Amino acid sequence: MKKLLIALSVVSCFAAADEGMWMPKQLPEIADKLKAAGLTIDPNDISKLTEFPAAAIVSLGGCSASFVSPEGLVATNHHCAYNSIAHNSTPENDLLANGFLAKNLSAEVPAAPGSRIFVTKAVDEVTDKVIDASTAELNGKARLDAIEDNKKALVAECEEDEGHRCQVAAYYGSLEYYLIKQLEIKDVRLVHAPASGVGKFGGDTDNWMWPRHTGDYSFLRAYVSPEGESADYSEDNVPYKPDYHLTIASEGLEEGDFVMALGYPGRTNRHRLPSEVKETFEWSYPKTVEQFQDSLEIIARETKDNKDAELKYASRVAGLNNYLKNRQGMLDSFANSDLLERKQQEHKELSAWVNSSRENKKAYADDLKTIETLLQERHAQSRADYLLNNATPRLLMVARAVYRLAQEGTKPDAERKAGYQERDVPRFESYLAGMERNFDPSVEKALDLHNLSNYMAQPKSDRDADFDKALGLRDGMSEEELSNLIDSWYEATGLTDLDSRMALLEYNPEQFEQSDDSFVKAAVALYPSDLEEEKESEELAGEIQEAYASYMRAKIAFMQSKGQAVYPDANSTLRITYGNVAGRAHGTEDGNAWAPFTTLRGVTEKATGEGEFNAPQEQLKAIEADDFGPYEKADLNSVPVNYLATLDITGGNSGSAVLNHKGEFVGLAFDGTLDSIISDWDFNLENTRSIQVDVRYMLWQMQYVDHADNVLRELGVSTSQ
Repeated sequence: MKKLLIALSVVSCFAAADEGMWMPKQLPEIADKLKAAGLTIDPNDISKLTEFPAAAIVSLGGCSASFVSPEGLVATNHHCAYNSIAHNSTPENDLLANGFLAKNLSAEVPAAPGSRIFVTKAVDEVTDKVIDASTAELNGKARLDAIEDNKKALVAECEEDEGHRCQVAAYYGSLEYYLIKQLEIKDVRLVHAPASGVGKFGGDTDNWMWPRHTGDYSFLRAYVSPEGESADYSEDNVPYKPDYHLTIASEGLEEGDFVMALGYPGRTNRHRLPSEVKETFEWSYPKTVEQFQDSLEIIARETKDNKDAELKYASRVAGLNNYLKNRQGMLDSFANSDLLERKQQEHKELSAWVNSSRENKKAYADDLKTIETLLQERHAQSRADYLLNNATPRLLMVARAVYRLAQEGTKPDAERKAGYQERDVPRFESYLAGMERNFDPSVEKALDLHNLSNYMAQPKSDRDADFDKALGLRDGMSEEELSNLIDSWYEATGLTDLDSRMALLEYNPEQFEQSDDSFVKAAVALYPSDLEEEKESEELAGEIQEAYASYMRAKIAFMQSKGQAVYPDANSTLRITYGNVAGRAHGTEDGNAWAPFTTLRGVTEKATGEGEFNAPQEQLKAIEADDFGPYEKADLNSVPVNYLATLDITGGNSGSAVLNHKGEFVGLAFDGTLDSIISDWDFNLENTRSIQVDVRYMLWQMQYVDHADNVLRELGVSTSQ
């Protein structure tokens, strides 16, 4: 392992400028590149997780955010707070449409159930503890079980510090493991969000597009007990006081300026094998696009005349639309690229290098063959299970998960399956409670009918006999018969009721087995086959884990031999990426160049007064008044709204703080461009551009339209003219 770390240090200095989602500790290795790009502070000073600025960066568990005041104020994207805004919306008080502003602490409202703010406190390498000497000798499920046991032990020890959430994350294809300790803030409240006509201006039409004019920002606040400890919501709780927070930039950005984004990118796939690229773009993504399109059409139809249901599904619809456009954009980019051919050529070169010497052949040849065989097996299984997985009703998934929790609850906590330990119970509670504002039986029944019809259209030999039996599915059922069967499930379940759902968390296995609830009965019936299928899946997963790590070891050695960089794929852990404010010499449709900034003029030009371009009248009046205050960019004769930069970001980076060369806050990353989102698989420096909301637009909107003077004061911004 020490040899590997030395190798990574050696090759990292060859990385192309702007490319890479770097672990903070790697910044000193690329100090020269950071300085050349325009950073004026010492890279060593920003490489420590417990110091500025990394200590001000937090995770929302799917989005990124940052502390921007000494009183626990958190800045993130509007779409990251969307579920919390929707959760607090009603037909009579539609916060999505109208926006929200708490004028004081007492007016702040709880975020959606399960909302969390995670503050990273420590990161330590634990590779030798996860894959110890005995684990290294194991294969298949036994190896996977041993790794899981070692990870659980590390997490349990870490979480003895009450109020903290710990995880063991894998890097470089499971060659390295790090233990990450985070303070888990459970009391999260909504402070301010602009109207959707600002925060989601342009909607799905403008999503992943440029030019953009979206005010994608919102503010939350972290609360803790009076003693400063993590605590559930209570009126007695007080704002959390972070060790560090970001400050608003004293000067606005210009074209060419250095910027860096700090956040928690989800997943990238730049080290994937050619067979994985082929399977993803020729089968998996097309199926995903088809499924998302169908789901969106059904939800739109079922919520058309039901405002309450529309609000309940608003967050899900936004997410589906986002991923749909993302996946279709990936497919379009792939179709117009030579990505697969290049991947295949790279793999041929790797294979040739492996076979170029007796030493290489002995070390890596078998691993390259093994991983390909195993991946083909996994791909075949994924295809076979696709329709079945889609056909599983949401309430059945809930019942299965909670019944499994009860079964695991009969064991000592250390022996329970990861995901079903005592530490996971609050997650179950939050999910079940959250269904009160994101679940509607009529919508779910329509989705079930569509998905089950597709599943039942398969030959009986391709269906799952246990699943069919548990749900009473029969060959030759008409759509009417299937619809009536689905209705009968919902008539015989209590899972649509909050109290009944929450009561399940107190059930023991025997109580589940005695239940007459339709979905609970099906979950109990499926439990034995679920365990058997899980066992088979984990046997394959264990083999893949070992083989993939060996493949990555070969790839790293090969890339090192060519003097190329090896940075870890994104894995939802804290990363820093850097670049510059930059337009593009060409666009995607008309070939026109892209300017680096958009302005308020674009908002006025796009505003239609309805739908996705329904800018608030108060905002349009403020724009018409030409009162831009200190937020005007002189050469634009307006306030900059969004800007482009050469930052290497992906999903999960939403809400990432963007800092200037001095480490000051200059905006929030929230999107990329459609023709460059394939950079998750294939980074292209010429095309790749991230889209950020400019802090000057945020402040102008807050001061001149939403009159969020209290929030501005907390940010240290003067509102006096």
